[in-house]
Amino acid sequence: MQLKLNQSELKLLSDIELIAHYKLNSDNVCVGILYERYTVLVFGVCMKYLKDEDESKDAVMHIFEKLLSDLIKHEVANFKSWLFSVTRNHCLMAIRKEKGIYVIGGEAAEIITPIMEFKQYAHQENEVQKEGTLQQLEKALLELNKEQRVCVDLFYLKEKCYQEISDTTGYTLNQIKSFIQNGKRNLKNNMLALANG
Repeated sequence: MQLKLNQSELKLLSDIELIAHYKLNSDNVCVGILYERYTVLVFGVCMKYLKDEDESKDAVMHIFEKLLSDLIKHEVANFKSWLFSVTRNHCLMAIRKEKGIYVIGGEAAEIITPIMEFKQYAHQENEVQKEGTLQQLEKALLELNKEQRVCVDLFYLKEKCYQEISDTTGYTLNQIKSFIQNGKRNLKNNMLALANG
């Protein structure tokens, strides 16, 4: 049942309640309230990665515009954490697009690390250690052959399914499966070699 609330009433709702109300009523005011709550956080994350005030302001607008459709498509349990990840991914993609280089950020490490079962990296508290690990991960990825690197990137970092990867690359599903399996194994070996080297 649709329920129309005024702005004052909406502002009293939690993030999850606002999202639920938005999904039910398509009330863009809900996203506006989320914008008010989190624009400073999102801008701060954008500045950390993009290091440019105008670019960061543009990124904030793009991210919140995209929320209008993303919140309908995704189940969000912890909005603040989810928004942080969305923002970081947006910035990393912007850097990659602009500079044409392979950029690895925290999100990549968080996705790949448990898959690779790098137990020695799992509980790092030290930021210097963590940064070193990210640099090793970037080097290890660059050492993969093109097919493996592309498939690992699309599958783990961009969270594409096999069919989407096939549509993008033209590889068959069996080729993709093979490239991902071999890429994953080689990435683990490359990481271990770099760690021990």
